[in-house]
Amino acid sequence: MSTLPPRAGRRCHNSVNPLHSCVYFSPDLGKEFAELGVDDPSAAYFAARGAALGAVGAGAVTATFYNFNPELVARHLPAVWSVVPPRAALDARLRAADSTLRRVLGEGAVTSPGMAEAAGLALRAAEACTRHARPLYAAHADLPVPDEPHLAFWHAATLLREHRGDAHLAALLAAGLDPVEAMVSHTATGKGMTPRWVLATRGWRRTDWDAAVERLRARGLLDDAGELTDAGTALRADLEGATDRMDAAPYEHLGAEGVERLTELARGYLFAAAAAGAFPGGLVGKG
Repeated sequence: MSTLPPRAGRRCHNSVNPLHSCVYFSPDLGKEFAELGVDDPSAAYFAARGAALGAVGAGAVTATFYNFNPELVARHLPAVWSVVPPRAALDARLRAADSTLRRVLGEGAVTSPGMAEAAGLALRAAEACTRHARPLYAAHADLPVPDEPHLAFWHAATLLREHRGDAHLAALLAAGLDPVEAMVSHTATGKGMTPRWVLATRGWRRTDWDAAVERLRARGLLDDAGELTDAGTALRADLEGATDRMDAAPYEHLGAEGVERLTELARGYLFAAAAAGAFPGGLVGKG
């Protein structure tokens, strides 16, 4: 049985994870990769996030990222590694994390005792992450922890994000949701990416989206207006609950007091980052 309040781990994740993700929206990441010869945003993203796996081909990244069109991934992998080897991609990503966090949080926050505390708490939580059946987490767990507290915090946020992410993919598979169906149903909750953003970044066509809508309607998960039915709402709730259970260990290890404190610190940094424009407008919603 859990020693934590209901959904405490999920709330903590939802506060920490965006501070990992903001680097992938940052112009600093594009700048770092452009200087290395990679101008395409998709190529830079696949290289930056996939480099921990090594110089893999499109298959490994398609499998571990889940919701990208394999054709888009194959357009850039493995070719990108001939321009930016994985070690160089990881170094570029860390430089982008450094400049991004300094820009959106400010030097005072980056060098504050609170940042060092947040890093310590997040790293302690990550001690209880497990590698089995979690390939993207396991690859990142092999990377060294940076010395500077804000980068150590970002590294720990990455570990916690990929640990939960790998678990969520298992839950999606168990629920019988393919990549596009997963995104359509998440968007229908109002908490997922807008269709416009999905189609612009994930390589799918509008016909792919519309076909997924029809499949979900046939399963009774969406109604004629594209809204979740009661069965669809229950499925999405079950998905998050299953992910919570598979991702409980880090937060149980940290304990209720530690989880509450990490959530408090991370939320403060998240609000500051959002106010500084760390995330694009129109990213989340049904429209």
